[in-house]
Amino acid sequence: MGVLYLLAYWVGYAFFGLFLLIAVAFLGYCLYIKHIHMKYDHIPGPPRDSFLFGHGPTVAGDTQSGRNLHDRFLQWAEMYGPVFKINTLHLVIVTVTCPETTKEVMMSPKYPKDKRIYQQFFNLFGVRFLGNGLFSSTNHDQWYKQRRIMDPAFSTLYLRGLMGTFNERAENLMDELTKLADCKQEAKMLQLVNRLTLDVITKVAFGMDLDLVNRDSRFLKAIETCLKGMLANIRDFFFQLNPKNRPFIQEVREACQLLRSTGETCISSRRTAVQHGDNVPKDILTQIIKSAGQEEEKTKEDEDFMLDNFVTFLIAGQETTANQLGFCIMELTRHPDILDKVQKEVDAVIGMKQQISYDDLGELTYLSQVLKETLRLYPSAPGTHREVVEDMTAGGYHVPGGAILMFDSYVCGRMDKFFEDPLRFDPDRFHPDAPKPYYTYYPFSLGPRACLGQKFAQMEAKVVMAKLLQRFEFSLVPGQSFDILDTGTLRPKSGVVCSVTHRENHKM
Repeated sequence: MGVLYLLAYWVGYAFFGLFLLIAVAFLGYCLYIKHIHMKYDHIPGPPRDSFLFGHGPTVAGDTQSGRNLHDRFLQWAEMYGPVFKINTLHLVIVTVTCPETTKEVMMSPKYPKDKRIYQQFFNLFGVRFLGNGLFSSTNHDQWYKQRRIMDPAFSTLYLRGLMGTFNERAENLMDELTKLADCKQEAKMLQLVNRLTLDVITKVAFGMDLDLVNRDSRFLKAIETCLKGMLANIRDFFFQLNPKNRPFIQEVREACQLLRSTGETCISSRRTAVQHGDNVPKDILTQIIKSAGQEEEKTKEDEDFMLDNFVTFLIAGQETTANQLGFCIMELTRHPDILDKVQKEVDAVIGMKQQISYDDLGELTYLSQVLKETLRLYPSAPGTHREVVEDMTAGGYHVPGGAILMFDSYVCGRMDKFFEDPLRFDPDRFHPDAPKPYYTYYPFSLGPRACLGQKFAQMEAKVVMAKLLQRFEFSLVPGQSFDILDTGTLRPKSGVVCSVTHRENHKM
C-alpha cells in the first residue's frame, strides 16, 4: 500500500507540475500576444472577436459559410481607411490600399513575400503541394534563378508560336458549343472553359495531349480540391483538429499526390527524350527540368523542386484564366450594349476566319478593355502579401519591421475613391486614352514578382472570347446568381449556365 500511495503521490505531483508548466507557458504566450497588440494598437481596425483568436473566428466563419472574404476586407477598408490591421493569435496582417505604399512595396525587391504566409503553400495536410516553386518561394536568390530560367518559355517570340495551339484547342470548344446549340441544350460555360484552359496548359506547357473539352478530367477535380484545401489550411487554424474534416483532408492529400505523380511521369518522359537526343520543345516543362540544374544525377531535392513548379504552372495556367472567361461571359450576358460593341469589333477584325493571328489580337482593343474590366471586378487571384523587413510608414501610420502587409486587388478595384461607380461594368475605364489606374489595379500583381504568365493568359483569353463572340449568342439560364465563390481564387458561383444559339450570319 505504501508503494502504491507513493506512486500515486508522484504521479499526482507530476501532473500538477505539467499543469503548472502549461499554465505558465500559456500565460507567457498571452503576454506575448499582448506585446504584439501594443506594437500595432495605433493602427485602426475592426474590433477583435476575442483577445486570443483575434479576427480568426470571423475569417473562418465567412470561409465555412461560403461567403467571399474579400467583401469583408472591402467593408473594413471603407470603414477603417487605407491602412487597417487584422489579428489572429500572435499574427498581425496590415492591409494596405493606399497607392503610394502599394507602389513603394510591390515595385521593389526589398520587400519579399512573407514566409509566414507562403510557407502554408509548401504542403497541404502533410503532403507537399507548391513547395518552393516560382509562386511560393520566399528566398529571393532562389526565386530569381528560377525566373530567369523560365523567362524564355514566356518570350513574345515563343508565345507567337503558340497561336496555332490556342486556335486548335479553342476550336474544340466551338465544336462542343455547336452541338449544344443544335440540340438546344444548356451550356455549363464555367465547366467548359475550365476543361479548355486545362487542355491548353497541359498541351503547351507539358506536351500532354488530353483532349478534355468534351469529357471530364480528374485533374480538374484535383485542382479544385487542392484549392479548397489550401483555403481551409490558411484561414482556419483548427481545421485539422475537427474529426468531421478527416475525409476531406484525405481527399486533399490524394489530390496533391495525383498532381505530383502526374508531374513525375511527365518529367521522366521528357528527360528520357532529351537523353535520346530527340527534338523537344522549349516549353515550360523543358525549362522546369533546366531549373533543377545540369547534374546527371538529380537529388531528391532537385526532383521535388521540379514537381513544385509543375504543380504551380498547372494550377496557375488553368484556374485563373478559366475564371476570368467565366466572369467575362457572365457580365456580357447582362450588358447587351457592351456585348453588341465587342461583337462588332470582332466581326470587323476577325470576320469569318477560323484562325486568329497574333496580329489580330493587337487590333481587338475593345475586347482587351472588356477583359481588363472583368479582372478589375473579379481578379481571379485577388491578394498578395509582403514582409516589412524594417520600420516604415504606410498611409501615415508607422508600421514596425517584421509586419505582414496585404494588398488586395479586389478591394481596390471596388472602391469608389479609385473607380467612379465601381460596381458598374464599364470597359471604357481602360480605353487607351483614359487615365491609367495608379497602383490600384493589379490582378497579376506588380513589380518583380508579377505573374510571369500574364501575357500567355491574356492571349489565350482573347482567342477564346473572340471565337465565342464571333459565332454564338449567350443568355444566362434564369435563376442563377451573380455571386462569387471564394476558393482561394474567385470563380462564378452559379457556373455561368447559358442557353447558346448560333449568330445568324456566322453559322460555320
